Amino acid sequence: MQRAEQVDYRCYYQQMVFMAELERDSIVSNGLNVAILGATGAVGAELLAILAQRCFPIKNLTLLASPRSAGTTLSFQGETLTVQALSERAFQGVDLVLASAGGTISQEWLPRAVAAGAIAIDNSSAFRMDPQVPLVVPEVNPEAARAHQGIIANPNCTTILMSLAVWPLHRVQPVKRLVVATYQSASGAGARAMEEVKQQTQAILAGESPVAEIFPYPLAFNLFPHNSALNELGYCQEEMKMVNETRKIFGFPELRISATCVRVPVLRAHSEAINMEFEQPFSVTEAKQWLAQAPGVKVVEDWSRNYFPMPIDASGQDDVLVGRIRQDISNPNALELWLSGDQIRKGAALNAVQIAELITTKAELVTPLMVE
Repeated sequence: MQRAEQVDYRCYYQQMVFMAELERDSIVSNGLNVAILGATGAVGAELLAILAQRCFPIKNLTLLASPRSAGTTLSFQGETLTVQALSERAFQGVDLVLASAGGTISQEWLPRAVAAGAIAIDNSSAFRMDPQVPLVVPEVNPEAARAHQGIIANPNCTTILMSLAVWPLHRVQPVKRLVVATYQSASGAGARAMEEVKQQTQAILAGESPVAEIFPYPLAFNLFPHNSALNELGYCQEEMKMVNETRKIFGFPELRISATCVRVPVLRAHSEAINMEFEQPFSVTEAKQWLAQAPGVKVVEDWSRNYFPMPIDASGQDDVLVGRIRQDISNPNALELWLSGDQIRKGAALNAVQIAELITTKAELVTPLMVE
């Protein structure tokens, strides 16, 4: 390994503060042995960046991927790390696994990681609806993480983004019904999908026919309903994830939700149009005030310029951008809003690291929004 000569003193100081908390309150007092499963994917790369940016206390870092990616080298805080193939011995001595390698891999390997003594935070759908596995958005239900039995599930990206915008209002006055339409970028299908859209764009501009391999149809200069499998009611898996996961996270199994999910020709960051119905009217002014102070949310509105959240602004940002908050003219008890959020960061990698921070120390790293 080659270590960078320059020291990041900001990160060093934050690590010392975090380590002091660990010494006093936590599971491990001298840093964690961390493994990233799926290190070479889009979310894996973002996990590496966020762990460094947030100065997460790491003693040793192991990068795991498929045999095809074994031997690849990645950089982390000035060190060059070699990606290892997933194997039976991969989790020996590992305290924390951050997994983003797909449901099939998670189902097979994460129970083995837990048996080896690790805690696993999984970004796939494999364990989300398992009643024994917490499904956590730290700004919404941080307390759920404490009930884990070795595995904690990261919700679907669209569910996370919607939860951050709806939860602060739901705490003030319970939501009765949600109707949401999503505008989902190529990043939701991974790095190869993003590259495919770039290649399709170049082909179309060159007068050639675009080739679709990752998606069923060309996405460049096009859009189509989400391509996950449909159920007998005509809803796709992505839409049902939003329904079922939101109910679990909110602890509200009776919550009425209808979703329509759409792929759009955007490289990164998803957007959503959300209609929220309450039992009684909810003041737009009050809703904006609650959202403005909600953790993980940034209100973006300039009505004079018709400027509201956009994927181009949300890309690379930790906060979910929320705006165009308005009264539903068809229902006095309903509000409308629009959001954009980075699917790879808050919709996946950042949420996973925030969960890791929650379970690493008893200190409250996320302060719940107080309602009087």
